[in-house]
Amino acid sequence: MEQQNDDYVNDAHSTDKQDIGKMDYGCEHYRRRCKLRAPCCNQIFTCRHCHNEFTTVLSNPKERHELVRHEIKQVVCAVCETEQLVAHVCSNCGVKMGEYFCDICKFYDDDTAKQQFHCDDCGICRVGGRENFFHCKKCASCYGVALLDNHSCVENSMKSHCPICYEYLFDSVRGTIIMKCGHTIHSDCFEEMTIQNQYRCPICSKSVLDMATNWQRLDIEVQATPMPHEYRYNVQILCNDCNKTSQVPFHFVGHKCSHCNSYNTRVITTANNQQQ
Repeated sequence: MEQQNDDYVNDAHSTDKQDIGKMDYGCEHYRRRCKLRAPCCNQIFTCRHCHNEFTTVLSNPKERHELVRHEIKQVVCAVCETEQLVAHVCSNCGVKMGEYFCDICKFYDDDTAKQQFHCDDCGICRVGGRENFFHCKKCASCYGVALLDNHSCVENSMKSHCPICYEYLFDSVRGTIIMKCGHTIHSDCFEEMTIQNQYRCPICSKSVLDMATNWQRLDIEVQATPMPHEYRYNVQILCNDCNKTSQVPFHFVGHKCSHCNSYNTRVITTANNQQQ
């Protein structure tokens, strides 16, 4: 019994030792007890985002580059400053260099409230809890379960840049949403776009908001504004929403699609058959 008690005390002491400095180290991006040796430039940074931000502002464009997380081989313990091979626990002082650790991504984080998990299909770690996400094979990314069987798939839609800020979406730490058209955008960029009364997808020009009320208002305005005689001719339009063409009367206010009633259209030929 005495031996068992001693073992319990030693185990408890070992656990406490691993937690030393937890949440006390890191940067604005992550709380972690280690720094990374960037194999691309051999410099030390707290995380890949710190590295990328530093190299982005370098005066010489040829020196700008990004850190590839999977290529990291060396880390430095923030508690005892020992440099070593990538591992969960420091080989010198025995602390966990991150409460969450992924050996595939070489990723450390003490803030486990983020509910980190590694997605084998994405090949990177995500946050938010594995049970709250599914991986869409066609879009090639994880999405919230609310979008399961409830979104328009665009092949590799996440492996692209945000159409507003142009940050690469696939490994962005900012939240993303899928628009009605299937294209992906940062949540905050989408919000700013709607504040600026921009209702079209910046990529495909389809309407990404419910515009029915707006189209009704334009109907009223068109009816209330008869065109002068010299402008009473037809034009051919292409609808950005249904991708069909129509021939409709020219009007300053807008041109309504004959198929889906959308005003999200553009003139492709005039009465004189001239390309616009």
